[in-house]
Amino acid sequence: MHIFYSKKIKSLFSYHKNPMVLGFDLAVYISVMFLIREVYFAQFNFITNGLFWSFTTLVVATVLMRIRGITWIEIGLCRPKNYRKTLLATVFIFAFTIISILIFQTFKEQLGLQIAPDMSNENASSKFGELAGNWQLFFAIIPFIWLQSMLEEMLDRGFLMNWIERALSSTWFATVAAVLIQASIFGFRHSYDLSERSITVGLIGLAMGIGYVCFGRNLWPLIIAHCLLNTMSMLDRV
Repeated sequence: MHIFYSKKIKSLFSYHKNPMVLGFDLAVYISVMFLIREVYFAQFNFITNGLFWSFTTLVVATVLMRIRGITWIEIGLCRPKNYRKTLLATVFIFAFTIISILIFQTFKEQLGLQIAPDMSNENASSKFGELAGNWQLFFAIIPFIWLQSMLEEMLDRGFLMNWIERALSSTWFATVAAVLIQASIFGFRHSYDLSERSITVGLIGLAMGIGYVCFGRNLWPLIIAHCLLNTMSMLDRV
């Protein structure tokens, strides 16, 4: 199971051997991550509010990292050492995500899951405006969608997953648990219930988490794949 175990991450957190310290960080971070979403500025659109939530959470994460002596570069926001590996990781993450969602869509009824339908397409106009046939609007908002995609990878895979992993002692079991926990939080945060949307987004988080662990813990393959997935989702609405 060496692929899951990270000596690099262990060494980064070696100063803080008490899991309670990182557990406190997680309690603060997760509280802010959810509570900030209770703040909504009605005079601004959904994208602006979403970026406000993410940047606020980013500030909290960055402060906690500075206190612990960790930088964003150390947890993967750096230039990839191997571009071929980066491309392979991006393709894997993208393909894994699509395949897992297709499998879920195919077998959800056979599994007998009593879940609410995904209403994200029906609610899209209230979040993004009338995108149907509106390419000008699409090109106006897509850079902000990409920025949000990048922030989510930094926060959910870069910060949250590493903190959970180390709080659980950085064994291979802790890594597996961290991948699953962050994916569950990622899915729930997008829907606040057990629904088709929360499961779909959770599968995306699972693919990103696995890709992060298996391909050298660099965030850029995740960011690129996430941007591609969100671009496809937005194109489907035009």
